[in-house]
Amino acid sequence: MSFEMGDLDEVSQTLKLLGDKTRLTIMKLLEKRECCVCELVEIFKTSQPSVSQHLRKLKDAGLVKENRKGHWIFYSVNPDSSQHELIQKLIAFVPSQDHELEELDKKGLRISCN
Repeated sequence: MSFEMGDLDEVSQTLKLLGDKTRLTIMKLLEKRECCVCELVEIFKTSQPSVSQHLRKLKDAGLVKENRKGHWIFYSVNPDSSQHELIQKLIAFVPSQDHELEELDKKGLRISCN
């Protein structure tokens, strides 16, 4: 990975953003498939405004993108982000979160907001 002038600030901001365990976990969860806010609320056992705030920060940084389906918004990793390569390398070190999504499936809560 090569860096040009000005990139250091962007890398630093990305690292600060992903220094938060919840946001780092969200990025790992979104690595393989998109998720709705309601699914993330169930996984993190927290409020919808809390999850939405984390997602807003990730979206504002261009790290995730949203896809509106009816009343619901689904989030996924933004492959067009200038930091995509860095993020992929970072989340490779994060343990798999597939068990969280599998647990939602078992509970019948996967994409429960259709």
